[in-house]
Amino acid sequence: MAERRKALVADKILLLTALTLALFGILMQYSASSYIALNQTGDAFYYVKKQTVALVVALVAAFAASRIKFEILKKFSLALLVVSAVLLALVFVPGLGVEKYGATRWLNLGFTTFQPSELAKFALMIFIASNLSERSSARFRDMIGILLATLAICALVMLEPNMSITVCIGICVLLMLYIGGCGLKQFAVMAIPVVVAIPLLILAEPYRLKRLLAFIDPWASPLGEGYQLIQSYYALGSGGWFGLGLFNSRQKYMFLPFAESDFIFAVIGEELGLIGCIFVIALFCVLIWRAVVIASKAVNRFQTYVAAGVGIVIAVQTLLNIAVVSGSIPPTGLPMPFISSGGSSLVVFAAAVGLLEGIARNSQIRRSFHKMY
Repeated sequence: MAERRKALVADKILLLTALTLALFGILMQYSASSYIALNQTGDAFYYVKKQTVALVVALVAAFAASRIKFEILKKFSLALLVVSAVLLALVFVPGLGVEKYGATRWLNLGFTTFQPSELAKFALMIFIASNLSERSSARFRDMIGILLATLAICALVMLEPNMSITVCIGICVLLMLYIGGCGLKQFAVMAIPVVVAIPLLILAEPYRLKRLLAFIDPWASPLGEGYQLIQSYYALGSGGWFGLGLFNSRQKYMFLPFAESDFIFAVIGEELGLIGCIFVIALFCVLIWRAVVIASKAVNRFQTYVAAGVGIVIAVQTLLNIAVVSGSIPPTGLPMPFISSGGSSLVVFAAAVGLLEGIARNSQIRRSFHKMY
């Protein structure tokens, strides 16, 4: 019985790391958003209150996800993907979709808003995991269902428009196919339409070309497209090794746009310096490490691929966010998991961690059962 109770204990390192990131995110959101929130709403804690409520919901979502039976999750993986696609389509319905900053990415739920693309990323990973658990991606014909599902989700996300999430999804899918056995020939076939599509998508929207040019030389338009990246450089550069001190950011005083969300890593660098940035990156590395360990010990192929998919999404989105903030890739809007302001992102990523917890628990129960018998 003692072994049985021990098996039911969740992965403490995983949960502690995720919770640390979420709580640290709320702290940094207060620092990054208090001034602008006070000016816009009269409440310096406006964003913090919203994120705290989201954290409570996220904890419930994580607990619920950790109790999901994976046989049922696999059986309804296609249904989950279809629901995600329907939610993505509903943002274009007048009265339901919410437009912000020239993009329609949110659903109006009355009491709050929800961003379906956050759910769609993981729904697609679960669908791919279900497919890969039954067949290898070494043959192109076995990947047709996955590619069609990816194309449908990416098309809906691009229509919002949201190229950053589309790129994130595309990279995650490629990595999932790679660990599923996809070979170089298959990647070459898939690369052709991608290589053709990227320049066409950039040329289709003038703002994307402007962002690309601003990435190459942000000082060519210091008050235009290059402004945000320059302010991010100022924040990271002024932080040095140990930063200006917590709450002492200067860029948050309405210089750095989206300081509490997409560019919160720049505020972390400014206030806590390179050491603070390394600390945050180390926490994400621990999360990814636990996902890899859990995937390697999962009881079956489906749970292995689900754990791998969760780890891949966390890794890719974190890397893309840091790359944007540091000017390593063209600027695009992509939140940092667990830390950036945004209830949809926090709740969905917490649920994903709950899935990892459930997979870890299943593997622990199996090991305990083998020891007993």
